[in-house]
Amino acid sequence: MLFKESFSMAFTALLANKMRSLLTMLGIIIGVGAVIAMVSVGMGVKSDVVNSISSLGSNMLIVSPGSTNRGGVRGAAGSRTNLKYDDAKAIKEKIKNIDFVSPSVSRSYQIVYGNQNWNSSVMGVTPEYMSIRSLEVSTGSFVTESDNNKRNRVAVIGSTVATNLFGTTNPVGQNIRVNNQPFKVIGVLESKGQSSMGQDQDDVVIVPLTTAMERLMAMDYVSSVNIQVSDANKMDQVQEDIEVLLRQRHKIIGGKEDDFNVRNMTSLMETMSQTTTMLTILLGSIAGISLVVGGIGIMNIMMVSVTERTREIGIRKALGATFQNIMMQFLIESVVIGVIGGIIGIGLGCGLSMLVGKFGNFTTVITPLPVFVSFSFSVGIGLFFGIYPARKAAKLDPIEALRYE
Repeated sequence: MLFKESFSMAFTALLANKMRSLLTMLGIIIGVGAVIAMVSVGMGVKSDVVNSISSLGSNMLIVSPGSTNRGGVRGAAGSRTNLKYDDAKAIKEKIKNIDFVSPSVSRSYQIVYGNQNWNSSVMGVTPEYMSIRSLEVSTGSFVTESDNNKRNRVAVIGSTVATNLFGTTNPVGQNIRVNNQPFKVIGVLESKGQSSMGQDQDDVVIVPLTTAMERLMAMDYVSSVNIQVSDANKMDQVQEDIEVLLRQRHKIIGGKEDDFNVRNMTSLMETMSQTTTMLTILLGSIAGISLVVGGIGIMNIMMVSVTERTREIGIRKALGATFQNIMMQFLIESVVIGVIGGIIGIGLGCGLSMLVGKFGNFTTVITPLPVFVSFSFSVGIGLFFGIYPARKAAKLDPIEALRYE
């Protein structure tokens, strides 16, 4: 009953000064709203990065050539021409725990259809590339092993290429020219959008690897080897086995530098995920400072409230109110401010997150954890910053309080 009465008195005191109570809550409202909005933006960035890397393929290793070194001058990464098609075949045959292997080559060419043209990246791949990169064909089909063996002039195009060359016309069955050579379009890829680096993943033309190497690009080496590992827990072991095999095939002995690089996409995803998590924590921490400022506002207003109600406190003490009774009354007032401010702040934060996601070209992800944590902090700050004013009120001498003008 005493607790219920204290709660009722706290609400009465707050309602008696509505504008002042609202302004006191404002710091808490802004703090909670800012924490939820900032964390939701950070979580959205993390989601975009993870999805973008996942779109490249799961459990994936990429082998690429190293850089040249002539006369002490190092060339660009991937400038060597020593990574061969046979290296990819050896990896597939000799390394365990591998599902798919697809060597690839890539160059940019002008693509022509009728009186339309478009500059795009042309990739030569094997059929396994579709599984490794998690590609899907919206219409038509992907390149086959038969296309690769026969060096067929066939192409699968991305949705960006299809839109710019064909508009609303169905590209499947049409003939395009790549570097003035005729290719028949056999399929159109499902859209994958932009990568985390801002690259359009749909601006691509895929042809059989042997066709690209021998008929289009005149290459006897590959640009990269894409590998899908069967078990994510064995990524490091497979990477080590590939490095040992390629060192043997390329006759690299002793402490000489490798002429190739092996990138682990799972490690990249973990690194990027950790980085974006730290960014989210940083954004949340910065926004959380306003919660502390809001708590200082609560303490300031509660001190004013104690001064204004000195005679009321004296009367209550004269009628038998104890130290604990007075403490409870003022603590409940400050906690109520924190609770109401936290609830309004949650609504504000969720609303801001949705607006940013809708109009700000950002992905936002609202999760229960920041909502719970920020609300708990608002209640805790109300309690913490209300202790000093409550103790001051509880320690007032009833005689001096009654004499207070």
